Amino acid sequence: MTPILGRHTTLRHILYYVVVTMCIFFLFGYILFQARFLLIGPKVTFLNAPSVVQTQRVVPLEGTAQNIVKLALNGRPIYTDKNGYFKEALVLENGYTIATLEAYDRYGRKRVYTKQFVYTPAEVREVSK
Repeated sequence: MTPILGRHTTLRHILYYVVVTMCIFFLFGYILFQARFLLIGPKVTFLNAPSVVQTQRVVPLEGTAQNIVKLALNGRPIYTDKNGYFKEALVLENGYTIATLEAYDRYGRKRVYTKQFVYTPAEVREVSK
């Protein structure tokens, strides 16, 4: 039976193959680490999330967006600064309102975030008490 690496295999050859294999694994891991943002897709993080029940007609929606090329609130485009920060005012209708935030990345992947609000004016709350 012949050895797998041959008869004249030395420690130098074995070390060479081990180092080359480790370099290949390291390179593959580094490529995956750098591609993590491409693989994750668009991501939106809301700051100071407003409560569901609101007494104010205008609600500020603010947060940060990462890995996006387009951001839309209820179909209307909104814009971010260079750090991905956005702040947009949402006007609530009487009763129940759904806010839909859509984030798109450069590959066309879309992530949808929905927030629900119930607007009850202050004078209606006072009368019902």
